[in-house]
Amino acid sequence: MNNTIILLDHPNDWKPYCETSSTLTVSEYLKDKSLGKETKMVINLSNDYGYNSEGYYCSLLAQARGHKVIPSVEIINKFESGTGIRLDMNLQKLCYQWIQKNNITENWSMNIFFGKCKEKGLEKIARYIFDNYPAPLLRICLNAQQKNQIESVQALPINKLTDEEQDYFAEALDNFNKKVWRTRSHKTSRFSLAILYDPDEKFPPSNKMALRKILEIARKMNVHAELITEEDATRLMEFDALFIRTTTSLNHYTFHLSQRATQNEMAVIDDPLSIIRCTNKVYLAELLERDKIPAPLSMLIFRSNNNNFEGISSKLGSPFILKIPDGSFSHGMKKISNEKDLEEAFSILFERSAILLAQEFIPTDFDWRIGVLNGEPLFACKYYMAKGHWQIYLHDNNGKCEEGLVDTIPIYKVPSQVLKTALKATSLIGKGLYGVDLKVVNGKVVVIEINDNPSIDHGLEDAILGDELYYRIINYFGQLIDESYR
Repeated sequence: MNNTIILLDHPNDWKPYCETSSTLTVSEYLKDKSLGKETKMVINLSNDYGYNSEGYYCSLLAQARGHKVIPSVEIINKFESGTGIRLDMNLQKLCYQWIQKNNITENWSMNIFFGKCKEKGLEKIARYIFDNYPAPLLRICLNAQQKNQIESVQALPINKLTDEEQDYFAEALDNFNKKVWRTRSHKTSRFSLAILYDPDEKFPPSNKMALRKILEIARKMNVHAELITEEDATRLMEFDALFIRTTTSLNHYTFHLSQRATQNEMAVIDDPLSIIRCTNKVYLAELLERDKIPAPLSMLIFRSNNNNFEGISSKLGSPFILKIPDGSFSHGMKKISNEKDLEEAFSILFERSAILLAQEFIPTDFDWRIGVLNGEPLFACKYYMAKGHWQIYLHDNNGKCEEGLVDTIPIYKVPSQVLKTALKATSLIGKGLYGVDLKVVNGKVVVIEINDNPSIDHGLEDAILGDELYYRIINYFGQLIDESYR
């Protein structure tokens, strides 16, 4: 049986398309209990998803049989209940600009085929709606207002497509799941791994050599691994696992894809909960304080309050550090030595967040970085400060960046208290892959932050373990997938 099955109410519904052995009727699927693990994906193209219909039960039983199915029962229930969706502000603005450009003055509609649409300029909106309503065919009704344009989201029956729409649907399906049409020449893989990266990112968590290493080791482990970008988001459900190797953030496509993968029972690093807990420094500071894990003295600074240097420094000392909650790679962070520094920092940082985190300044020559995977130490590094600077990264006004040196240290040479503190800190987050930054001051270990998306660069973090580091990560994905079938 093929890895991917397409379900139809009637064989005639597939007459306009290329013949394939991947199709079954919904009745055949419901009666055939022999379909096992070799079936990875079920694309339910029933024309009726109504409650207690055969189309509904196909999605329900697909999940019970351990198959990934699109749409899931949860999405079908959203159709039934009329649960709505709202575009974020940027997409609402994009939508309204398109409406004005096309002189639309009344309600209108668009069709979405596996996250793709025919309307040029609305591609991001189609992908966003698909991320929230992952279903093969969607009919979106919209108004012509400046805000809140979406009126309803419904499933579009395949037997209602026009000739032109049938062509577009076939192309979208081909892009969504090439496994339907192409038989792989290699042996059946243990599982398939999507590696999400951004080829244009200035400071990616893994360099090109590390990405090549992941692909190389995966191949040796009989795992099908593939690099994907944001543009490949509609293909996500082709895979069994997702490894995010671009900088994560809330209210960002990395988080949305992590959520979607988790909802579809894929193995994910970084999982949504880890992203929530790690990417926001305000949340993390509260978490460490609650569990009495040593961390720098800190306080929240609210835009709505009257804040001054004297008041903050009286509690944290001088100088102190001011951070936006979701900064990374030393961005969104200022050292404050006087009232002028504070005012200048407020003018910049409060534009990005209504709440800032102020922390005591703890100067050291280097930070420890302990990589942790599944509750066990994976690697250890000393990240030295950039020359003549108080941070690891020194950014200039021209966009250039100077980095401090990195020493990779065998785990057995790491001070025991550093390891113990790092493992205790990550136990609050989860069982995924993390990088804990710590400082040692006068014999005391303090946690600076926990990264859900730690750097793994070839020649640096893998300098001690070499290929073994990548074996462990890929093997962990295998463990997660095996556990999901138990």
